[in-house]
Amino acid sequence: MKNILGLLFAMLFFATASAQRLDLMDINSGKYYARGVQPVVSSADGESYFQADNNYTMIIKYSYSTGLPTDTIFDVKKARESTISSFQGFVISPDEKRLLVFNDHEPIYRHSYKANYYYYDVRRNLIRKLTQNKEKQSIPTFSRDGRMLAYVSNNNIWLAKFDYDTESQVTRDGELGKIINGGTDWVYEEEFATTSLMDFSEDGRLLAFVRFDETNVPEYSMQMYANNLYPSSFSFKYPKAGEQNSIVTCNVFDIDAKTIRKMNIPANTEYIPRIQFLPKGDDLAIMALNREQNKFDLYLANGRSSVSRSILHEENNRYIDSELFDYIKFFDNQFTYVSEKDGYTHIYLYDNTGVMQKQLTSGNYDVTSLLAVDPISKTVFYEAAEESPLQRAIYKVDMVKGIKTKLSAKQGTNNATFSNNGKYYINNFSNISTPRIVTVHDASGKELRVLEDNARLKNSLTGLNLPTKEFITVKSADGRDLNAYIMKPANFNPSQKYPLVMVQYSGPNSQEVKDSYSIDWTDYLTTQGFIVASVDGRGTGARGEDFRKCTYMNLGIYESDDQAAAARHFASLPYIDGSKIAIWGWSYGGYNVLMSMSRGNGVFKAGVAIAPVTDWKFYDTVYAERFMRTPQQNAAGYQAGSPILLANKLQGSLLLIHGSADDNVHFQNTMDYAAALVKANKQFDMFVFTDKDHSIRGAANRTYLYEKVIKFLKTNM
Repeated sequence: MKNILGLLFAMLFFATASAQRLDLMDINSGKYYARGVQPVVSSADGESYFQADNNYTMIIKYSYSTGLPTDTIFDVKKARESTISSFQGFVISPDEKRLLVFNDHEPIYRHSYKANYYYYDVRRNLIRKLTQNKEKQSIPTFSRDGRMLAYVSNNNIWLAKFDYDTESQVTRDGELGKIINGGTDWVYEEEFATTSLMDFSEDGRLLAFVRFDETNVPEYSMQMYANNLYPSSFSFKYPKAGEQNSIVTCNVFDIDAKTIRKMNIPANTEYIPRIQFLPKGDDLAIMALNREQNKFDLYLANGRSSVSRSILHEENNRYIDSELFDYIKFFDNQFTYVSEKDGYTHIYLYDNTGVMQKQLTSGNYDVTSLLAVDPISKTVFYEAAEESPLQRAIYKVDMVKGIKTKLSAKQGTNNATFSNNGKYYINNFSNISTPRIVTVHDASGKELRVLEDNARLKNSLTGLNLPTKEFITVKSADGRDLNAYIMKPANFNPSQKYPLVMVQYSGPNSQEVKDSYSIDWTDYLTTQGFIVASVDGRGTGARGEDFRKCTYMNLGIYESDDQAAAARHFASLPYIDGSKIAIWGWSYGGYNVLMSMSRGNGVFKAGVAIAPVTDWKFYDTVYAERFMRTPQQNAAGYQAGSPILLANKLQGSLLLIHGSADDNVHFQNTMDYAAALVKANKQFDMFVFTDKDHSIRGAANRTYLYEKVIKFLKTNM
């Protein structure tokens, strides 16, 4: 009897010991993140790729087909006259005979940065500082033959000629807060996802760039508190909805003549999100939008004569998605164009006169990315949500015959990075039960080898106290099916009633419900006695243009209605306590928390809003006006979608969190909303992260944040 008891005790001990528990700090420090691979740069011929070693001391050339290293093209220890022990990143010239490495990386905003660059001549094995200019440099751009480099310093463009070991200043009017040459202003970086608008012509004799005049753009200032007896002030140009944007012009510098010509496009052009020279000749493609972002023109401007013509014009009764401009790829005498004009996002083929030749993809699904074009085999490679909005697969289509082939074999979320001309690609795959697997494939889709299988991570998840995630559908407020997931605790008891936390983002074209791997704070939340659910309401992505754009001019209405409708559905389930439902969100998600708690008729007992927009008049022109037009054009929409104006209708316990140095969704949003809650006599909790930006980065900060959120939920649920 004693032996049996001892054996049972031992079995219980080992079972308990082997059942690990999730830890919040482990989650935030990246213990359960799936590893990827170091960024790679394709060679010009598409047969090889360049990659830094793990210590960032060498740049190694690998064969795509074999995976074997074929050359070490840079080594800090072997380069002549090297004064650096490592580097933070690199840029390779198109001819692969020259490269840049950089150190002293200094962020400007979310994506932009400046650094100290070093120029390395591969043939001479010689490295030196790019410039003797003491100011840091940004957005270095090689000419196509690699013999010249343009870069920006202090908002001015400089030109280095490597054959002559000279550099010269191209523009002289650059000035902080006034004129930007070649780089972009805050709103272009954030909303058009670009930090550089500069390109060389094929023969290297012309340099195109966009000039920003932000002199009359209103300035936003925020105080910085840490380690200051008197807080300092950080100011930058930020155009809020309805306010003045930068005035943009597209210019071409004639390198031989040393003259700058302004390209002749309509004077009322509000935005120029992209420019690029065609593969041959002097024609410059200029992609332009009006202020409402519902009219797009693709101009071809001659870089020498400045004469331009519109070869493609598209109008939309709501707005045109500027992210699709990245998929305009010129080759031979043709280009690809991605449009929503048939109700879904699809790929079209045009010739350079603007005549549409054919539609390459079609059907009731969205192409989510155009990945590569091979002009030799006449093939376009792309990613699509054809089989399910929850999944992504990789395809190719023959431009001549129209034959479509699926390349990815695994069901879940695939995304791919192609070599030049689409000869090979590196595929990243995951699903809800499989951490990222990184593989190399040829153009037929054949898997050549595995770069990362995250086997170590997968083994570490064995025995971990993980929740189960189920994909379900719930009804929107108007009866449509909405994609959702629900996560139940690992020790879920169907006869027990659980409090529910709904996590969401809900912004236009976003998606939270996807068949992909992740472990984050919500998994930990299930170990604290909560069920977690997420619902992608109307306005979210991968379900066609009408579903995606139905919130146009009325942000916050359908999104909050759908979260409230979903909450009422969850409240009807036997294992959920309908009196204990909370809603959580960050950024747009925080905005929708406030809208849902103000319009949900008390269905939410509690809510957590992190860095929320509280009135669209406070947000930037490009984003707010894309979906709402200006406050002057759409006063009713701005009023109906303002949490500040709905503060007196807020129901439930609320926790507001914001970083005081948020350059994106300004702390002003939370301060004005707090004042409105006080005026409405609504009690609430609030916490501020000193000098933190929109992301409130850092494992310790994130752990503190989520501990505070969980404590709030436990207290109020």
